Amino acid sequence: MSERFSPEVAQVLRDHGWFEGRRVEEPTSQAVQIVCGYVGRAGERHQPFPAVVEALNEFGGLYVTQDGPGRDLARRPFAIDPTLAAATPETLADFGRVIGARLFPLGIEGDYQAILAVDEHGRVFSLDHAGEWHLGDSVAEALTTLVTGRQPARVRDDGTW
Repeated sequence: MSERFSPEVAQVLRDHGWFEGRRVEEPTSQAVQIVCGYVGRAGERHQPFPAVVEALNEFGGLYVTQDGPGRDLARRPFAIDPTLAAATPETLADFGRVIGARLFPLGIEGDYQAILAVDEHGRVFSLDHAGEWHLGDSVAEALTTLVTGRQPARVRDDGTW
């Protein structure tokens, strides 16, 4: 059993294709190339960094189908696939200026209701119509937040939460 995840979270992830030691490096490389091909109106581009490559190498391609009540919020499906949020270079560049870090798309939450993104420090955020949310200081914490339906912290206008 993984020490990063509770038994409940580890089981949900295993049920959707994850296992300890999982590596999907070739699909990650292909996805990163696709995402980096998108250019914003002012020339913004996604630029990969080690934290996102590591996250995608382990969790890329996971599509977690879930619903029902969570600890604080309804549990929604999510996908760890950056190509689903590739057309976001402007959005993530703007939010990156708020938090003072570069971001790269990680996937989506719900039926495209929110963008999942990881910053260069490994922190994970969800961006939706209501605001920006800090899901965790690591991908493991963020996955726990998503799987359990825990209320994430809202990111304030000054970039703190």
